[in-house]
Amino acid sequence: MPSSRVLLVEDEDDLRFLICDALSDLGYDVTTASNGKEAIAELNGEARFDHVITDVSMPHGISGIEVAAEAAKVQPLANLVLVSGYQRSQLPQIPEGTRFLPKPYRIHQLISVLEEANPK
Repeated sequence: MPSSRVLLVEDEDDLRFLICDALSDLGYDVTTASNGKEAIAELNGEARFDHVITDVSMPHGISGIEVAAEAAKVQPLANLVLVSGYQRSQLPQIPEGTRFLPKPYRIHQLISVLEEANPK
């Protein structure tokens, strides 16, 4: 069975590397992006993703909410996870079906969200 493909969008380098390593160690095939522009380029490329995990607040004018909306449009089979230091009630409307994970979170919490989306 092929591993799940993940697009991880996080502007904090240390956190992006940490999460990428942890997911890779667990067998996920991870592609990373450090901002919304890179993420949208990946989403519109040839790769198909099972999961898109994106931080809400990012530099360069494209938010994680916009990344999730683009993912929902161009990769409708992908499971979407938004992470943020803000409370969900503080955010604008997020795309339907998108899961929310508050920061800070632990890797096991992220894995639980991914596994809920893809039960074995």
